[in-house]
Amino acid sequence: MDMIVLIELILYFVAMIGIGIYFSRKELGYEDYHLGGNKIPGWALAFSERSTEASAWLLLGATGFAFSTGLSSIWLFIGMLAGIIISWLFLAKKFMQERIKYNALTLPDYLSARFPNHGNLIRGIGALIIIPFFTLYVGTQFGGTGKTLEQTMGIKPLVGILIIAVVVIVYSCLGGFLSVVWTDAIQAILMVITLVVLPIVALFKIGSLDLSISDALVHAGNGAASWTGGLTGVGIGLLIYTNFSWALGYLGGQPHISARFMALRNDKDAKIGRNAAILWGVLAYGGAFLIGITGLTLYGSGGVENVEMILPFMLTELLPGWLVGILLAGILAAIMSTASSQLLVVSTSISEDILHKVMGLNLNEKQLLMISRISVTVVGLIGLVIGLMSKSLIYVVIGWAWAGVGNSFAAAILLTFFWKRMSGAGVIAALLTGFISTIIWINTPLEGIVTSRGATLVLALVVGVIVSLAIPEKKDLPSTKSRGLKVT
Repeated sequence: MDMIVLIELILYFVAMIGIGIYFSRKELGYEDYHLGGNKIPGWALAFSERSTEASAWLLLGATGFAFSTGLSSIWLFIGMLAGIIISWLFLAKKFMQERIKYNALTLPDYLSARFPNHGNLIRGIGALIIIPFFTLYVGTQFGGTGKTLEQTMGIKPLVGILIIAVVVIVYSCLGGFLSVVWTDAIQAILMVITLVVLPIVALFKIGSLDLSISDALVHAGNGAASWTGGLTGVGIGLLIYTNFSWALGYLGGQPHISARFMALRNDKDAKIGRNAAILWGVLAYGGAFLIGITGLTLYGSGGVENVEMILPFMLTELLPGWLVGILLAGILAAIMSTASSQLLVVSTSISEDILHKVMGLNLNEKQLLMISRISVTVVGLIGLVIGLMSKSLIYVVIGWAWAGVGNSFAAAILLTFFWKRMSGAGVIAALLTGFISTIIWINTPLEGIVTSRGATLVLALVVGVIVSLAIPEKKDLPSTKSRGLKVT
């Protein structure tokens, strides 16, 4: 174990916990804890949105996917970049405006305020979707840390997972949304540095060894040298759509991403955030693609035992120890930012949607804050257990969660934002269709033909429209709704 790398990582972990302690010492209200209380600038929210979305799937899963599939993986990264652009151009300001109008903290909170006749049912179904999928998502993130620290530093997976889980739970529990966003902003910078620096170093290495990228791709076989994976006809369309379908997850359905849009303060912040997020996406996704391709060139298709470890493997092979520590923090940053954001989403769903609204518990702000912190801790511990037990591929598991949560809420949100005839019954139908069809889809041969990410959103949209036409909303509803907190 390199002592310099270890010291750098310890300093990084201490800094993350320090941010949590800093915000915990401030007077945090309930809305501050869960959505920042209009105290966060647009650029920080943009960096937070990027890092909380990217997670282990980008630095480990997607780079491994590019390493194993070659040039055809480009459609994955194009799809993700398209999703960023669409979400910031057409959805970010809308989320901000609707949050202000309805005084909402969560996606179920907003949909319930928008359709109060079905409010409690929407909240209950929304929580049923968010809590299990995001707890699984958190566990997957923790599991990714164990693999990474084992690959780079020889730390046993159990120890690595425990370290990251404790750090994430502590700073999320202490400072809530404020500490999560500001740690995310730092982590986003580390992540993009990692994704830019490593492929540049790899390209210089390839040049010094006089290797040919095109020859390496041809030698790898399995269509790695083809932008269409060597497929023809319908197969090309399915390949492109399957990879491009990751863009659909950005269409308003991911609660941890949409929360950043809801927290925007004004149009100026939305514009600054848009520019920062798109620039980050171009650099990060371009770098992730190049890491896969350059890794394949340097080491061959069988160069690493686990393809999802290609990035950490390249770090230790190509860079000096002091730089490995800094860039390794970039990988851990991706994991920690997503895990902390999703812990907060689950906590908010439990305290706000279930206890405060569905069950109608008359709690003051201090009591709700305490429940929120307890929820973060409990869900974090469950995620820790999942991380220790999980053997599934990061790319696959996160793809399931991306569809299960994202497609369910995306259908409801898109129809509510842009179709005047959407009804509360339609929202319920869209949520249930997206959720149930994803579970069925991923457990049948259909997943091997068309990914659930690209199929279940369409199903949820269609069912949402049909049910809204069959069961329309009865009357115009009020434009605002009080949170109804008992302040003492």
